[in-house]
Amino acid sequence: MTDTIAARPVVVVRDLAKQYQRSSGWLVRRKLAVRAVDGVSFAIAPGETLGLVGESGCGKSTVGKAILRLLPPSAGRIELRGTDITHLREPALRPLRRRMQMIFQDPYSSLDPRQTAGQIVAEPLATHGIAHGAEKWQRVAALLQRVGIRPEQMDDLPHQFSGGQRQRIAIARALAASPDLIVCDEPVSALDVSIRAQVINLLMDLQDEFGLAYLFIAHDLAVVQHISHRVAVMYLGRIVELAGTAELFAHPLHPYTQALLAAVPVPDPTRRNATRVVLSGDLPSPLSPPAGCPFHSRCPQAMARCRESAPALLQDAPGHWSACHLHRRG
Repeated sequence: MTDTIAARPVVVVRDLAKQYQRSSGWLVRRKLAVRAVDGVSFAIAPGETLGLVGESGCGKSTVGKAILRLLPPSAGRIELRGTDITHLREPALRPLRRRMQMIFQDPYSSLDPRQTAGQIVAEPLATHGIAHGAEKWQRVAALLQRVGIRPEQMDDLPHQFSGGQRQRIAIARALAASPDLIVCDEPVSALDVSIRAQVINLLMDLQDEFGLAYLFIAHDLAVVQHISHRVAVMYLGRIVELAGTAELFAHPLHPYTQALLAAVPVPDPTRRNATRVVLSGDLPSPLSPPAGCPFHSRCPQAMARCRESAPALLQDAPGHWSACHLHRRG
């Protein structure tokens, strides 16, 4: 794992921000800025999985879509293999799109219901000029077989497959362009529990085989712990903690991370979680985030300093970063 993280990054994100303009008021219209993502930075190396976790609405999916330039970033910098793609126009960006792909949450709505499985996987090959004619269909059959779909099912439509099979087709489509980076946006949350492990193990095998970099967005901490090399915890558009998976799960520093881990059910009715952290209130609105630390209004350990200034994301231990005043009392 050390060698993996030390390799030259596939993607580098620096101070990424995404804002939306929203109108408010009836008689007097005012434009308000919604900070969906606010200064996010990280890097992902070849063969590495960075897990991205946090409550719904914290900006996880927006980060993934902005990195792939499915959404235009408002500020910051995105580098893919050393190339700045932050503000590239579509003609210049198009050749780079094959190097970054996405696996969406819902394997049914992300597939064209009018296309067969073979046509779905063949489309990236044709779009990027990778293969044509008989070679294209040979590649399609090999890709489908690699993800567990029989070649004779190439002519079946999405509704003829199960949810797990549809997600396998989506994975084959993402692999077709031979990408360097795949953004996995809740790729197993819509699947039955019995199928999740199969898809996760498939993703891990493919990563080992092709050296893929994953940004793995999820709510299920058990899944994130299993597949990720490092984990970034997001809250209200910002990363509040980033560390190696084993380190973060064993020694969480930020109170929000501690609350997330303490909320994981213990599969033993006779045991109680003595260290459980109970949060009060709901996630604040990104329209009017609290002053100071964005988490202070829900933090059981908040100090006066937390209400006055927002803590920077700093390294508290080798490879372990957090944004919390509790560790910087001096």
